[in-house]
Amino acid sequence: MKKGQIIEGVVERVDFPNRGIVVCEEGVCIVKNGLPGQKVRAAVNKARNGRYEGRLLEVLEPSILETGSPCPHFGSCGGCTYLSFPYEESLKIKEEQVRRLLAPVLEKQDGECLFETAKASPAVFGYRNKMEFTFGDEVKDGPLSLGMHKRGSFYDIVSVTECQIVHEDYRKILRCVRDYFAKLKEQGMDVSFYHRLRHTGYLRHLVVRRAARTGEILVALVTTSQVPGQTAAERPGTLKGMQESGACGQAVQMERQENNAADCPNVRRDQPQQIERQILAGLTERLLALPLDGEIVGIAHVRNDSAADVVQSDETTVLYGRDYFYEELLGLRFKISLFSFFQTNSLGAELLYSTAREYISRYILSSDGTAQGTTGGSGGEEADGHNGGKIVYDLYSGTGTIAQLMAPVAKKVIGVEIVEEAVEAARKNAELNGLHNCDFIAGDVLKMLDQIAEKPDVIILDPPRDGVHPKALTKIIDYGVEHILYISCKASSLARDLEVFLARGYEAVRCVAIDQFPWTTGVEVVCLLSRADAS
Repeated sequence: MKKGQIIEGVVERVDFPNRGIVVCEEGVCIVKNGLPGQKVRAAVNKARNGRYEGRLLEVLEPSILETGSPCPHFGSCGGCTYLSFPYEESLKIKEEQVRRLLAPVLEKQDGECLFETAKASPAVFGYRNKMEFTFGDEVKDGPLSLGMHKRGSFYDIVSVTECQIVHEDYRKILRCVRDYFAKLKEQGMDVSFYHRLRHTGYLRHLVVRRAARTGEILVALVTTSQVPGQTAAERPGTLKGMQESGACGQAVQMERQENNAADCPNVRRDQPQQIERQILAGLTERLLALPLDGEIVGIAHVRNDSAADVVQSDETTVLYGRDYFYEELLGLRFKISLFSFFQTNSLGAELLYSTAREYISRYILSSDGTAQGTTGGSGGEEADGHNGGKIVYDLYSGTGTIAQLMAPVAKKVIGVEIVEEAVEAARKNAELNGLHNCDFIAGDVLKMLDQIAEKPDVIILDPPRDGVHPKALTKIIDYGVEHILYISCKASSLARDLEVFLARGYEAVRCVAIDQFPWTTGVEVVCLLSRADAS
């Protein structure tokens, strides 16, 4: 096998996250995005030291496990991978992937780890509570698209108007926004999408967040500061066309009245900004008129001039309502802003966090086996009055969800998170839920561990995809706590960090994969570690 060679073979299995192991006459080649049992054609693009990787060109024969996809975008959209399989089969694949990753590490420890059967998501369709859609085109110079990246492409965008992993409200909002700007383009407005190579254009992303429990919806249009003008800015009738399309409402009339003062140069200089205000007013009007199951509680305009293809805010303006919504998990209420981190599957998050609470709660109970306080009210104050409660570190705490779920059975929970906005949200959410034994600190875990006076009895880790920084991992282990709970969104990072834990005297005693992201390659893993010499 050599670079550039075209091979044909059968995908024997898929290793985490999407590495198909293709067996062919020439040997074994790793081909991403293949499914178990498929016969595929691939082009070898890497050949080094007897290891080969290829790019999927074509599926020659489907797997006998494939039953068809309910989504018309499957295959072209880069979002879902296993949508043509029965859900139970995709869950098995994920469990097997995690087991294969962790098995070589767990074999090195003396004690046995209870590896439980993977837990299915409570909802497999319409489960996402956040989507970041991208503006672009599906083919060069094609019509405006709004949706997800085409599989294997950095530039092409598929309008996922029938996406099955989101609620119908998302699909209605997406179609509304795409059609609105497509109509403006037809009328001569310069509302082109942002070109990631040329760094020019206006439209970047559409962010939609919808709470599963409350049905509250946030919508944000993300643009550059390259304020749109008109391709025929002085042509009579353009603004009239916008008015007739319902895009501008009263703002158009204001613009016309201002433009009657032809001898005022400030009016002409401000025209692009005025046009943008009209565009945003028209979009807001359209969105609020949509017949939705949920309720739009906020619409925002976000400016982002980053050269990177990321969703972030240089400036945010609320066009309607508020910039946050409320979600409920396991009896707690959370105030979530537009860019706050929150698990993207609310019902799956309840399963994830209830599993984490089950794994760790008995290790943070008071000495007589009772919980320190109850959810809400003066739980923290009651806990502080007992000597038996435990100090819990919640590292990489995000908006404090786990910390608040643990607070009723702990003396005190200390959360550390580098994102200041998330820390502020955590503090407000704890206050909202009447929890007074939570302390949230903004800063990098590596640095903050040296500054916290109170030492932990139990540590909970929920790090980003890359896992725990090696130096921070050393500091965490040096506390010598008997029990550590590790929640991982990337099993390969967990496997790497487990090597360090085992070398320093810890053993994995319980582990389970939880499907937070049905049909995709993503999976969460909860792992309980105990010090090997702990009684």
